[in-house]
Amino acid sequence: MARPHPAPSGRTRVRRVHENARYDRATIDEILDAALVCHLGFERHGQPFVIPTLHARIGDRLYVHGSAASRTVRAVSEGIPACATVTLVDGIVLARSVFEHSINYRSVVVLGTAAPVVDADEKNAVLQAFTEKLLPGRWADARRPTRKELRATGVLSLPLDEASAKVRSGPPDDGASPDAELAVWAGVIPLATKALAPVPDPLLRPGIPVPAYARRYRRNGLTDFV
Repeated sequence: MARPHPAPSGRTRVRRVHENARYDRATIDEILDAALVCHLGFERHGQPFVIPTLHARIGDRLYVHGSAASRTVRAVSEGIPACATVTLVDGIVLARSVFEHSINYRSVVVLGTAAPVVDADEKNAVLQAFTEKLLPGRWADARRPTRKELRATGVLSLPLDEASAKVRSGPPDDGASPDAELAVWAGVIPLATKALAPVPDPLLRPGIPVPAYARRYRRNGLTDFV
């Protein structure tokens, strides 16, 4: 049996339900790439903030973006400690006892200090990664950012040196306990995100068809429509 990957640092080591911890980059990358939204946490003037934002991973770095004038981008660009998290919910776990009810999930926590991306070519490449992560094929169709738009967009880069994942899957944990004799249904209600048919902009010019990549949108093998 292969030895599990060690935690990259003491502060990323999972302490509660540590058997659900995953420290290998393959698992971490898969979860980061599957999630559409991350939450970026930081402290500013004694006040903690946790801000939802889009993200994209390129190699060993996690990127987030927003308005260059936003409090989040300006604060985190100063080199303060930051924390990025993502969570995917895969199911509701119904146990025989209330205490053992749970959720099947996949989550990642990334700790570190973010750096602003100032090079125009790198920033453009990151924005391409954001666009293609949302919908593969879209970058080739849509108008590219202008220099003015690039200046107005703040992009932050967070290294994945200190990242950990936590994963729960499977049935409830009380099947081998005395509660197994209770006449209470137990099991899992799987959850999945579903993409619906594209809704055109009311101001869309006539005669512009829905692109094939939007008609056939799929994500993680779980969401699609025809």
